[in-house]
Amino acid sequence: MTGRLAVIGLGPGEPRHRTAEAEAELAGAEAIYGYGPYVDRVADRPGQMKIASDNRVELDRAGAALAHAARGGRVAMVSGGDPGVFAMASAVCEAIERGPAEWRSVDLAIVPGVTAMLALAAACGAPLGHDFCALSLSDNLKPWSLVETRLTAAASAGFVIALYNPISRARPWQLGAAFERLRGVLPSSVPVIFGRAVGRPDEQVTITTLGDADPQKADMSTLVIVGSAETRIIERPGLPPLVYAPRSAGGA
Repeated sequence: MTGRLAVIGLGPGEPRHRTAEAEAELAGAEAIYGYGPYVDRVADRPGQMKIASDNRVELDRAGAALAHAARGGRVAMVSGGDPGVFAMASAVCEAIERGPAEWRSVDLAIVPGVTAMLALAAACGAPLGHDFCALSLSDNLKPWSLVETRLTAAASAGFVIALYNPISRARPWQLGAAFERLRGVLPSSVPVIFGRAVGRPDEQVTITTLGDADPQKADMSTLVIVGSAETRIIERPGLPPLVYAPRSAGGA
């Protein structure tokens, strides 16, 4: 008998950001798997198990959830934001590819959520209103030289860039190095947005420029958006400024 595994995006923070589909899958699951802080966001339900694990064991977590579902269980795997953006959906697919044949028969649902760059963009205007890309600054699963190559290419092509995983205790220097590389391509006046804990009660959004951007303003709960040369800031007396990308680009 084969069960079901739903890989669920919890959104950036509070339950109000979750989709109705995500809530329905959570309510119907007999077990919740995920990184500890994400599992803690899910309300306790009678008879429902919670299996939390560390953030460095994604494939092991995916395998455990798939094995549970393959035995006939109805299982949920939770991720912050969207499960397909630097999160667990990819790990689950990789585990299915590597794992036993019965995992390929599991009823699998990927349930989208509001990823951090969309939540931060909405909090400050429309900085992703034209072409953009997302990069992770973590070099745990790719070499830093590849991160540098992609940063230069994206900035040179005029993309607005959302930087995930900008800094951690083990990687305190990478965001500063990324800013230095971008300063070699982009004007110092390009807007930079720091969004810490967006969607949570302690949300903090800071708008600055690439020339003044201080990597010390970021922590593990921060997402950074770096604008393009065409990104604009609208000052509003008594109100936070708006940052947006014009709907046209390249002189069109």
